[in-house]
Amino acid sequence: MNSVMLILLAVAAFVVAYIFYGKFIAVKLGIDPSRKTPAHTMNDGVDYVPARAPVLLGHHFASIAGAAPIIGPIVAAIFGWIPVAIWILIGGIFMGAVHDFSALVASVRHEGRSIGEVIEEQIGRRGKLLFLIFSWSTLILVVAVFIIVVSRTFEEIPAAASASSLFILIALVFGLFLYRMNLSLPVATIFGVLLLAGALYLGYLYPLQLSALTWTYILMGYIFVASVTPVWILLQPRDYLNSFILYALLGLGITGIVVVNPELKIPAYTSFHVKELGYLFPILFVTVACGAISGFHSLVASGTTAKQLNNEKDARTVGYGAMLIESVLAIVALITAAMLVKENYMDMRSNPVAVFAHSLGNIMTSFGIPYDAGKTFSSLAVSAFALTSLDTATRLARFALQEFFHDRNKPDEKQSLLFRNRYAATLIGVLVAGALVISGQGLKIWPIFGAANQLLAALALLAVTVWLTRLKRETWFVKIPMVLMFIITLSALAVMVIHDITTGNFLLAAVAAVLFLLAVFLAYEAKRSLKESAKETG
Repeated sequence: MNSVMLILLAVAAFVVAYIFYGKFIAVKLGIDPSRKTPAHTMNDGVDYVPARAPVLLGHHFASIAGAAPIIGPIVAAIFGWIPVAIWILIGGIFMGAVHDFSALVASVRHEGRSIGEVIEEQIGRRGKLLFLIFSWSTLILVVAVFIIVVSRTFEEIPAAASASSLFILIALVFGLFLYRMNLSLPVATIFGVLLLAGALYLGYLYPLQLSALTWTYILMGYIFVASVTPVWILLQPRDYLNSFILYALLGLGITGIVVVNPELKIPAYTSFHVKELGYLFPILFVTVACGAISGFHSLVASGTTAKQLNNEKDARTVGYGAMLIESVLAIVALITAAMLVKENYMDMRSNPVAVFAHSLGNIMTSFGIPYDAGKTFSSLAVSAFALTSLDTATRLARFALQEFFHDRNKPDEKQSLLFRNRYAATLIGVLVAGALVISGQGLKIWPIFGAANQLLAALALLAVTVWLTRLKRETWFVKIPMVLMFIITLSALAVMVIHDITTGNFLLAAVAAVLFLLAVFLAYEAKRSLKESAKETG
């Protein structure tokens, strides 16, 4: 198989899956276009704000994509491109997209509340509190790591820094014209995209050179403001416009692959065990991560997206469709690694973004784009991914902390300050993440993030399974992915505990062990809850 066959097969499979399996899942979830969504029934002008389907798709896709679907497949390609491609296809269609779609719908049916709140209602308060502790901790790690990634990218590629800064200003203007001056979406989009192109060009001409530490402090201030600002001012318009950069990257990448048809030079399959990563099972699955399934997506779906869903009929496009687009990106990333000779791949794999930008830069020369321009654009797009995920994760961490301190039995005026005050809840998260970055400890726990991310997916699917069971609906389409993700995650965590203990890294071993126990406990709580429910109805 060559690269053209691989990309066309993947795109065709995802399109067919969206049309048929996505529709099937929509029926099973009971999608009802006549039902009012929380964006309308709870509209507060800050977090609950209806968004048109294209705008929300742009926000959701830009938020979930991040840099992980690029990094994961490139790193995992050391096992060979065939097992990575198979997992992206199967995982994306039957697990990742189902996970995102069902988590979104479950949240919408629970007043746009997070998966943690769904767990409280369906499983119990203990399960919710532990889930929120885990979610908040994971999100803080995400924020810390992406601050490091973005600050280093801005230091190394000053054009990305200046262009990204201009993107934010353009988004503010775009949101003002769209939501306050009622400019039509097509007209606003045309002007917004033209301004984005201008920002890319100006960023290339006038790079903004600052140190990584300076960017760290700037980013901390930015994500604080972005997390507390009403979504219509920055989050919705910025993510919507950024999505066009991502779509352009995908379009150029796919077109270039079809035109150039680069040879897949790395082996189709290497070995079940490689010294750099370990065993194909379970490590490949948690390494590919977001390209196939990601628990972070359920936090986005139930954290910001569910609060903006205009109509339930949009849920398939936003939930199921966005994940499949991300899987296409993962296939493109895989090809950028596979087109390198094995020696070059091994030399460059420690910097997956460089692999991605280098290979796409070469591909884009096929239609007259200079290599440097193509490489720079690819790097800018990756930084846009990372920056979008960064401020979305900060907002989600704020939601998780507020929900942790929420007591349903008390009126709002008697709730904890951390529930009532979004500024205080945000500041704590920003300061903790910033402390991790400045202390230099932020990246040391990163190896466990893949497993933690997949554990989130398993727990989200567990919550959806219990919810559907209580509604007496079919659950096999979420239960099977849930069981598989528990098996993969728990196996990966067990491997990590053993490896970290033998290498003397007791901190990582302890973290992995805690995650393992958390997963087992929540599964037990879910089983207990279902038994009690069966007794009540029996």
